[in-house]
Amino acid sequence: MASTNQPITDAEYDRMASILSRFRAERAMNLEMLDGFFAALICGPDTVLPSEYLPEIWGGEMADQDLAQPELMQFLDLAMRHWNMISHTLHSEDVYLPLLLEDEQGITHANDWARGFMRGMFLRHGDWIELVNNEERGGPLVPIFALANEHHADPEMRPYKGPIDAQQREKLIVGVAAGVTSIYRYFAPHRRAAVREARENTTYRRTVQKIGRNDPCSCGSGKKFKHCCGKITLH
Repeated sequence: MASTNQPITDAEYDRMASILSRFRAERAMNLEMLDGFFAALICGPDTVLPSEYLPEIWGGEMADQDLAQPELMQFLDLAMRHWNMISHTLHSEDVYLPLLLEDEQGITHANDWARGFMRGMFLRHGDWIELVNNEERGGPLVPIFALANEHHADPEMRPYKGPIDAQQREKLIVGVAAGVTSIYRYFAPHRRAAVREARENTTYRRTVQKIGRNDPCSCGSGKKFKHCCGKITLH
């Protein structure tokens, strides 16, 4: 298994895409959607654990999937490496480039990426409302919402009355790339506060079974604990 900090090769991305395509649920993600989903989780104000977000990736319970254990472990390894790559890019303030798939005509639409990002937001919907309602700082969400809702079943939810042309789409994708970095910075104080709170609330539990006063002493002397090592702690 490769290091979790090792970059993913094109062949490994193809492997990820192949495994994702085998998840049978209707809501299972493709590679582009997964990239947007991870970006939202990493940018967000709160930590989301794998036990919560993994079922969202494959669209249901793993027991319902037809996937061999070695393939699952390979996918989890690749997914973690991809997560770490996004996290490192944003933390180091390098340029974030969304992973977008091309259609048969070689066009990148970015709709799946934006929908994946919104699915990441919905996992902590209440925490994201602050940014959604912030007229001054919520601008980076606009191109994401526009691409996510381009083909919405409700025409009122679509950003434009007509199809998005190539120039508009390119502008929206550029806005998405820049917007992710802005969102990551916006929620940075929230993430730091959450880490501090978690540390302050950490409790230390006894990991060794408590010895009774009349139990044999654990040192092996054969004496009762209260007449041996327990003299130090009981008096």
